[in-house]
Amino acid sequence: REIGAICRKVATKLAQGKPVRVRVTPRQVEKFLGPVKFLPETQLRDHQVGVATGLAWTPVGGDILHVEALALPGKGELRLTGHLGEVMKESAQAAASYLRANAATFGIPPEFFENHSFHVHVPAGAIPKDGPSAGITVLAALASVASGRPVRRDLAMTGEITLRGQILPVGGIKEKLLAALRAGIFEVCIPKENQRDLTELPPPLRRKLTVHLVEEAGEVLKLALLPRPEAPQVPVAAPATEASQPGAESTP
Repeated sequence: REIGAICRKVATKLAQGKPVRVRVTPRQVEKFLGPVKFLPETQLRDHQVGVATGLAWTPVGGDILHVEALALPGKGELRLTGHLGEVMKESAQAAASYLRANAATFGIPPEFFENHSFHVHVPAGAIPKDGPSAGITVLAALASVASGRPVRRDLAMTGEITLRGQILPVGGIKEKLLAALRAGIFEVCIPKENQRDLTELPPPLRRKLTVHLVEEAGEVLKLALLPRPEAPQVPVAAPATEASQPGAESTP
């Protein structure tokens, strides 16, 4: 469509009798098409607790999205924001229920869910978002905030999750993988049943990616979560000896 728009503008000049010799270079594209309309998301600067990177399909191709999760004092409620559609909300709820039911498996104290509520947000709130493919991304963000373990910033993921933790196939795999490459992410998790879709990606691009084919939620969290960061050690002063205590006399 964009190439067609350039051709139409050149044809208009020709029809007006203007001498035209056109060579379109990357620098001239904005002159013909105007400012960039689509700004893709980029990779996070560092590993963060409660932020996971997902892959999404859009009408103009694939994109990455950052799913944010926050824990706050409460009674286990789940709040979802970011202009999410019903299917995406239900997928997030399924991820939260699975994590709560299997908390001990992932080293999360069960009482954590009794004393905390969760807020999941997907930025760019003015843009509608829907579909089940963010299920494992929501799971990773929630598991991260509940366990205190950061999510890898260099790993992106897509896949629907069931209440039993199974990972179901999703659409738009080719566009999503291209989005990961554009964002500088070269490792992705996709459902195993989507393996056949990898053939749609040109071999040179396919070789740039490390693709993990996952079937179960535990596989995703094993790949996505880093160890809990150690608390910085605070230097402790050595106890004063008798000779160094105030008022003490030293003997030669």
